[in-house]
Order: sequence, then C-alpha cells, then structure tokens
Amino acid sequence: MTGVAAAAAPVALLAALGLTAALGARGRRRARTAADFLVASRGVTPWWNASAVSGEYLSAAAYLGAAGLVLAYGADMLWLPIAATAAYVLLLAFVTAPLRRSGAYTVSDFAEWRLGSRAVRRIVTGCVCCVGWFYLLPQFQGAALTLRVLTGAPGWAGPAVVVAVALVLVASGGMRSITAVQAVQFWVKIVAVAVPAVALAAMWRLDGAPDPLDGAPPRFAHVTRVRVAADAAVTVPAAVTVTARGSVDGVPRGGPVPLAPGRHRLGGGTVIVFPAGAAAPHAERLPVQDGATWSTPFARGEEHGLFRTYSALLGILLGTMGLPHILMRFYTSTCGAAARRTAAFVPVLLTLFSVFPVLYAALGRLYAPELLMTGDTDATLLTLPRSMLPGPAGALLTGVIAAGAFAAFISTSCGIVVALAGTISQCSRRRSGIAAFRGGVVAALAVPLALLPLAGTQGAATLVTIALCVSACSLCPLLVLGIWWRGLTAAGAAAGLLAGGGTAVAAGLARVLGGSWPGWAGAVLGEPAVVAAPLAFAVMVGVSLLTRGRVPRRAGRAMMRLHLPEDALAR
Repeated sequence: MTGVAAAAAPVALLAALGLTAALGARGRRRARTAADFLVASRGVTPWWNASAVSGEYLSAAAYLGAAGLVLAYGADMLWLPIAATAAYVLLLAFVTAPLRRSGAYTVSDFAEWRLGSRAVRRIVTGCVCCVGWFYLLPQFQGAALTLRVLTGAPGWAGPAVVVAVALVLVASGGMRSITAVQAVQFWVKIVAVAVPAVALAAMWRLDGAPDPLDGAPPRFAHVTRVRVAADAAVTVPAAVTVTARGSVDGVPRGGPVPLAPGRHRLGGGTVIVFPAGAAAPHAERLPVQDGATWSTPFARGEEHGLFRTYSALLGILLGTMGLPHILMRFYTSTCGAAARRTAAFVPVLLTLFSVFPVLYAALGRLYAPELLMTGDTDATLLTLPRSMLPGPAGALLTGVIAAGAFAAFISTSCGIVVALAGTISQCSRRRSGIAAFRGGVVAALAVPLALLPLAGTQGAATLVTIALCVSACSLCPLLVLGIWWRGLTAAGAAAGLLAGGGTAVAAGLARVLGGSWPGWAGAVLGEPAVVAAPLAFAVMVGVSLLTRGRVPRRAGRAMMRLHLPEDALAR
C-alpha cells in the first residue's frame, strides 16, 4: 500500500469524526430535559426527520453489505433494498401517524399505554433489546472490516471507535445530538458513494466497457496476489496453475502449484498469485456463477430458494415496520401529519442510494473477483477504487468511501443506542430521567460488544436480516394489531410476542452460532419469518379472542386517540 493510500483511511476517519463532533455539539447545547434526550422535544420537521431516518437506514448492511451480497449471489439479492424501501409505504399507511398520536416515547411505552400491562412492557423491552443488539453487531463488524482492509488495524479497533463515538455523542445529548448527525450524514453517505461510482464508471468506459455478464465465472483481469487470512475452503471452477506460498490441501508449498477444478483447502496466511485471465475461485459458502446465472433470479437452483427469498422479503418488509430506532424517529415529529410526511419522503431519499450497490457489484465481478475467493465481499466498495485506479486517485476515492462508511456505522449505531437506552431507562426503578438514560447507553453498547466474537464470519446483511426477522415476528404484529384492532388483550399480546419473537430469536442464534443446515430445517432456520410472523399474528388474535373479557376498559378511548386527528381531539 502506498503512503497516499495508507493515509487515506485515517484522514477519512478523522473527517467523519470531526463532522460528527461538530454536529453533535450543536445538538448537545440544546439538550436539557429527558424529552430532549428521548424525542428531541418532538420538534423535528418532516424533511429533516426523513433525512435522519434515511441516514439510519444506510447502515453497514446497506452501505457495504448490499453490494457484497449482489456481488456474491447476483440478482436474487436485490430484494434487500427493494423490500426495505417498500416497508416505508406500509409504515406510512398503518403505523406512523397513530403511533405519534399515542404520545409514547418508545415501543414499550406504547405497549403499556395501549394494554395497561407492565408484563407486556417487559416482554416488549426484551424484544427491542434483541432487535437492537442484532442490529448493532454488523455496525461493529463493518467498522472492523473497514479499518482492517484499509489500514491493517486489528479487529478490535473499528468497534472501539464506533463505541467511543456513540458513547460520547448519545450519552451527552441523546436524540437532540444525533438528529443533526444522522440527517447531515445521510447526504454525506450519498455523496461518498455516488462520486466514486461516477468516477469508476468512467474508468470502466475507458477500459472498453467489458461486459460483467459475459461468459464464464469472473476472471482476474491481471496478475493478482491474494492472501488468505484464515484457514478456508475454496471451489476452483477451472484448472489453473498458480504460484503459492503456504499450505495448499494440507501440503506446504513454495512455488508453482496446479489446481484442478473442485474443492481445495488453503491454510491461514497462504499467499497465492493467479495469472491474468484465470477464473476466480469462490469461497466454499459462495456459489460459482457465470454471467447468465448471476443476473437471473432463481437461476442458481438453490435448495428451497423460492421459500428463502419470499421469507426474507416478508421479514424485511414487516421487520422494518417494527425497528425501534426507526419508529423512535417518528416520535420526534411535531404531529401525526408530520410523521406521515416524513414516511412519505423516506422512499424517495432511499431510491437515490439503491442504484449504487448494483453498479459496484457489477464492477466487482470485473475488477475485484478475489473478494469471491476470500469471502470478504462486504469490502467491495473499499477495494474497487484501488483495483481500478492504482495510485493517488484510487486512494482519494477510497478515502471518500471510507468517510461514508464510518458515517454509516456511527449514525446507525447512535440511532439504535438511543432507542435501546430510552427503552431500558423507562424500565429503571432506581434512577430516572437523564441518569437512567445514560445507564441505558452503557448497557446498549456492552452486550453486542461482548457478543461480537461469536458472530464469526456472518456478513453485515445476514445479521441485519436476523434483526429484521425478530422485529417482524414480535414488534410488527404488536403495533399493527394494537393500532387497528380494539380486541387485542394483554394476554394475547404477550403470548404472540413470546411465540413469534422467541422463535425468531432462537433461529437467529442458531444461525449465528451454529452455521447452516441442509433441507427444510436449514431453510426455515435460515429465514423463519414466513413461519414465525404469521404464528405471532395468529397467537395474538387467538389468545385475545379467548380472553376477550379482559380487553382494557380504556381501549375505546385509546383507539380514538390513535385515529382521530389532533385538532379533533383538542376540540
């Protein structure tokens, strides 16, 4: 790595941190009360709030993981941005305005206000924590990956930076501080991903515009040196002779090595040099695809692929409706109508971003196929500039992308921490107000940091999908039925949360800790939303009907408050 390239990442990090500190200090000066810390005194305008919501959406999974998923799996992965964006249409139609009119600070507040049950509140708090902790893991992973790829820093350095910034920013100013940070950083991230994309697309044209969908699996455009960080199994699609230094199939090597098509094992630290034009091997967990298979949905013939896709779609669609850090942003709106306008702006803003992951993934097949071999597909955005533009120009573009990446980790992490801290602090009996909120900040960051070593090689998008699934199977049914069905009881809500949320959490832990399984068991454990979400709805409705005599007495008044405009209630 050249001196310019080595300096790009630290400069980008300092720029992102400097902007964050300046924006956070501006909000911190105005944060005085608990309402400022939790919901910014409900005074955020729709456009500013929509920018902040969009800034939270562009997390590690969207900024790094989406391009990596498309690079690895092709068109089948385009459901990720499509479903997440479409979810805001459902939020607009079913949740935003009624939730704002409830006057609640958090989802747990809403549950207790609507159902009059402390037990349900505690269960909802547990669900919110599980969603938030699963969602924080990929932010820490993405920060670790970014610093490791760009500077060679140890794995703990990236999470340490994110935790330190989130701890200072959120604990000192809460929602007041992070609103400006998230809103401005959304536009920083758009610029950080768009400007390099335009430059790289121009370089692709100058290179003769090679077709990323043409012919066999991706090939190395030039002689390429690949270092395998840890023991790995790879699939070689075509016979090739490489130069290897290290362990290949359990045998120490130090020169030319012929690799036959099929599976090979590489020892950690092994360095392999591939000749120009060689087909790129794939990590064992990634499919080997030619251009036609990569660009055609369901062309890979994956076992139960249709089930997995529709289950993931449902999980993302419903899960986004229940994400606590997204919902908390709507509590900051001035009124229900403002919350609706915020939700209407968000899909427009997210559309600006959605085209770029596909562009980076297509260029990655041409110019960074070694990522398919190492499995570091989340590093697509970080690797491409230096692969296509060696020297200062590529280093500069890498720095721009790195600044956007850290903006993504910081803004999303801060939003999640505020939501978790607000929820945890509302359950505290020993302390109240700002002191309880700051204690919740520490708890919100400590748990995922302790769990990070267990996440292993799971990608950012995979971990976010788990968080969305838990939300889809617990918080979404509670919100939809709590807002639109008078007959929901505390017993029904509790049973549904435990059935759906418990199933999703168990499947998520099995996926993170135990890997994958074949057959229908693996399909359901991998993407359980299509089973667990209907189960949650059915249990909530069924138990509520069995306990219809325990519908809260104030349910009628609560429904009026949720659905009548504020001016009608004032009269």
